[in-house]
Amino acid sequence: MQEITTIEILEKMKSSGAVFILFGGKQCKVCQVLRPQLEHMLDTHYPDMSAAYIDCEISPQICAQHSVFSLPVVQVYIEGMKISEAVRSFSVEQLRQSIQRSYSMWHENR
Repeated sequence: MQEITTIEILEKMKSSGAVFILFGGKQCKVCQVLRPQLEHMLDTHYPDMSAAYIDCEISPQICAQHSVFSLPVVQVYIEGMKISEAVRSFSVEQLRQSIQRSYSMWHENR
């Protein structure tokens, strides 16, 4: 996952292609445990999806602009449209399933 600290880079990533964004923090133990699991899911099931990590302690303005007020939060965008969001307590498998259809359609048509 690429660590992002500026809104400009994040907006550029969101506008083209598929991007998976994890909003977390160093003090969020759940975020630290979840991150490797999500990276594995992306490598296994969504190899063409870009991945970004936003540390909300370092970049609170980005988190606020994306309505992230609790952690962890995952947002998935395809061609600038949010297709999935998971907040606080969620299953990696449920998240994977929520992304699958939109990702498959995007991947076939690119």
